Amino acid sequence: MNSLPAYSGARISGCWTLRADGSGGGDGSLDRLLPSVSMGISPRKRTTSQCKSEPPLLRTSKRTIYTAGRPPWYNEHGTQSKEAFVIGLCGGSASGKTTVARKIIEALDVPWVVLLSMDSFYKVLSPEEQTLAASNDYNFDHPDAFDFGLLTHTLRKLKQGKSVKIPVYDFTTHGRQKEWKTVYGASVIIFEGIMAFADKELLKLLDMKIFVETDSDIRLVRRLRRDITERGREIEGVIKQYNKFVKPAFEQYIEPTMRLADLVVPRGGGNMVAIDLIVQHVHSQLEERKLRWDMAALASAHQAQPLPQTLSVLESTPQVRGMHTIIRNKETSRDEFIFYSKRLMRLLIERALSFLPSQIHIVQTPQGEDYVGRTFYGKRVTGVSILRAGETMEPALRAVCKDVRIGKILIQTNQDTGEPELHYLRLPKDIGEDHVILMDCTVSTGAAAMMAVRVLLDHDVQEDKILLVSLLMAEMGVHSVAYAFPQVKIITTAVDKKVNDVFHIIPGIGNFGDRYFGTDAPPDWSDEEMDEPSY
Repeated sequence: MNSLPAYSGARISGCWTLRADGSGGGDGSLDRLLPSVSMGISPRKRTTSQCKSEPPLLRTSKRTIYTAGRPPWYNEHGTQSKEAFVIGLCGGSASGKTTVARKIIEALDVPWVVLLSMDSFYKVLSPEEQTLAASNDYNFDHPDAFDFGLLTHTLRKLKQGKSVKIPVYDFTTHGRQKEWKTVYGASVIIFEGIMAFADKELLKLLDMKIFVETDSDIRLVRRLRRDITERGREIEGVIKQYNKFVKPAFEQYIEPTMRLADLVVPRGGGNMVAIDLIVQHVHSQLEERKLRWDMAALASAHQAQPLPQTLSVLESTPQVRGMHTIIRNKETSRDEFIFYSKRLMRLLIERALSFLPSQIHIVQTPQGEDYVGRTFYGKRVTGVSILRAGETMEPALRAVCKDVRIGKILIQTNQDTGEPELHYLRLPKDIGEDHVILMDCTVSTGAAAMMAVRVLLDHDVQEDKILLVSLLMAEMGVHSVAYAFPQVKIITTAVDKKVNDVFHIIPGIGNFGDRYFGTDAPPDWSDEEMDEPSY
């Protein structure tokens, strides 16, 4: 490739390349690790940069919630239909990779961006290696210092939209902390590290590869400042490690990978021209990958179809029918509405529990006789409520399941697109091992319920261990959920035939959350619409 003047652009292997004078270094030492690189040039479609706006955040004393939610990342079949866009950032130690990553995140101005650092994936050192590290004689800048197997597995799952656990590496003790960090829900993943391009399988996961080029003297000064102030090292040890390991490793393993980059960024985070180009490209890629949900098509897809066998409707006894009469009546007071809704919720939860697996269990009665009974056959039962209306069902679950764990998911409907959007979730640890009772008071189109089920599947909950419970459902919602997730058990107290043009259940119950909490909603809100969560 011919050398390019500073800050000029040419598209290399499908992405922009932005370079200072000259080209990358030699590559002989990496032939066994790296694939061959195509150097074909193709025209680039121009895009316009988006103006900066205030970040879409709702800040509370305990947490930050994005008010711009995550649109569906799956199709009507409930399966993953688009992967996260992965940007790989490579460069020498202290070259400014993290600064570039943060500048990209700020300029992108989109929620659901994950920054994944290669520093989290250093291998656990043996006692002998710990001794070497303490005397600055262990090479942390060699490919063998990283757990590429765990790193590749983690990045692949994160790219596929799954929940992952990230190790937390302690640079003072040279070991992993006991608690790992859970990460989920990325539309864009920025992966940065000195060996980000040094593994074939890892390279396959990167949609855009960026090399941060910084003068070696600047990198040394930055490393001295960082290791002394942040990692408690002595200046002599830092210089010894740099000369013995860091500088040779850069020349042998890191600098040669510059040839693989789609974009070379001189001067790191100060190069806003390069960062603007990166942001333009990522925005165009996100636009191309965007799903378009056709709610009308979803509504008509299952007309005249029989209700699925996975549906269980509470028997319409005079008591159940009478309670429905009260809560459906628009003249019912809020106090009465709450009272009879709670009665129905208790019956509904008891019904749902009957579908949990059980096994024979023999106990001895006070009279000394054996009683052949049954007990739950599973690890745990966890409840997950779809905020805000689903939260009203939590007391009924707690009343019959002692010490049950509760998770929460906030999903709202985008009024412009009609799509559900994920805004917030808080799930118990290791939920993938549990049977989950997913709670929402009304299900009209099934869009919010489908998204909630997809979130649970992404956290490794087995589909046949999910029970969706709802006071009232429309046939459309039942079909949508059952079609996408045929192993999910659906339990409700009643199923209404229709939804209207704005996807309200007909005859319906009104906006359950507003009637229960005593709030008013705009007339065009659907039954599944939810305000910000109450805590």
